[in-house]
Amino acid sequence: MMRSLTASLLAALALAACSRMPAPAAETRPQDTRTFTAVTPTLSATAGADLYQGTMNGVRGKAAYAIEVPANWNKQLIMYAHGYAGEGSELRVQAPPLRAYWLSLGYAWAASSYSSNYFDVQAGVEDTNALANSFSTLTGGRYAQPSKNIIMGISMGGHIAAAAVEKETAQTAQNRTSYAAAMPICGVMDEEYEFQWLGDYTLVAAQLAGLGPKAFPQGADTYKALLPDILNASFSSYGGPLWQENATQGTRLREIARNLTGGDRPVFEQGFRSGLWQQYVLATGGSDGTINGILPRNIYGNAATTYRWTTGATPTPAEVAFNASILRVTPAQNANPAVSGRVRYLPRVNGEVSVPVLTMHTTGDFYVPFKHQQLYRAAMTAAGNGDRLVQRAIRAAGHCEFTAPELVEGFNDLVKWEAGGAKPAGDDVTTPSVIADAKYGCKFTRGTRAGVDACPAN
Repeated sequence: MMRSLTASLLAALALAACSRMPAPAAETRPQDTRTFTAVTPTLSATAGADLYQGTMNGVRGKAAYAIEVPANWNKQLIMYAHGYAGEGSELRVQAPPLRAYWLSLGYAWAASSYSSNYFDVQAGVEDTNALANSFSTLTGGRYAQPSKNIIMGISMGGHIAAAAVEKETAQTAQNRTSYAAAMPICGVMDEEYEFQWLGDYTLVAAQLAGLGPKAFPQGADTYKALLPDILNASFSSYGGPLWQENATQGTRLREIARNLTGGDRPVFEQGFRSGLWQQYVLATGGSDGTINGILPRNIYGNAATTYRWTTGATPTPAEVAFNASILRVTPAQNANPAVSGRVRYLPRVNGEVSVPVLTMHTTGDFYVPFKHQQLYRAAMTAAGNGDRLVQRAIRAAGHCEFTAPELVEGFNDLVKWEAGGAKPAGDDVTTPSVIADAKYGCKFTRGTRAGVDACPAN
């Protein structure tokens, strides 16, 4: 998979090569010992549609599912992949945000709870595919298998949707399904970068407070105990919906985060100051790169990362000193191995696809940063599939903060494209001068958000 050619990602390039090594002998991860309970959904059927709900076998046990078919079914099925559902034991189906709209157009939809929680994208891909394959059986034979499958996913589900149309997934999945198009929104489009970002930011915040070696990798409980001191070092106020960085360490933290998440762009600072998303990111601090037991070994490393809070050609003396003092971590070899008869624990997003893909991402997303789109563009281009990708930037500060008109427009454009229409317009997500422009993201943003500057008039 192609990565950005910055020094901060050289380690990830090396790791990508390692992760293609043959699978090791069978091993047990913490995720393999956890138990979950699938909760049968209790959704109410939409008028004029048939609703099927229940549980079915998944790759780690039972998964809950829901399928809804309108009376005017067009023989097409949309698989909806939900986002991260936490670490609880109950597995629940989440209805898609475009449920009513899809049914009104004649599309059937289906969604799985997956057979596990945590960031288990392997289970998400396998169980979503299994549900698509069981459509006719689970509807009691009343409906035949669809003529066409489309997949849409949000956040972690965006990772699932992107991985579901990858060549490696098609070759290795236990449950193999063909999709005609994919719409990953606010998605984890680079499976390694997301955890690189979470590890980098929390370690940098601790280092600015003089607590780096104490904060990693002693664990989340230790980091939580240190958090008041970490926050006091960089924020003049915090605890409410909006945080304010101070003019010294806080400014450095903000600018390091800007550089790590995709560069200068509208709404970045609103996302940085969002207390909700700061808390989500900081809650991951102190953890190693096994992703809470999803991987058998540590995937996080920063040995080749140069942290910058200035934009000059070379680091300043203060930046040189900071980089010399920060704790350096080396990822384990083959941390995300191939798995016999299934996709990887963290399914790869290599850009090796044969169907149209339309993505959407908010420019201020602090939890799953906008840089995911830059890395995905690089991967798709390197694989020769740049023409199969349309990306759209939305001017919002939150993670997955889309309006209904934005989702509807994106979906409509994707299915028209897949059906043989013209390729829809998108945004340039890689040229620094373009994404730094005050108007960036205006083209596809529909509606205004509180606290976000409106698009310039000219």
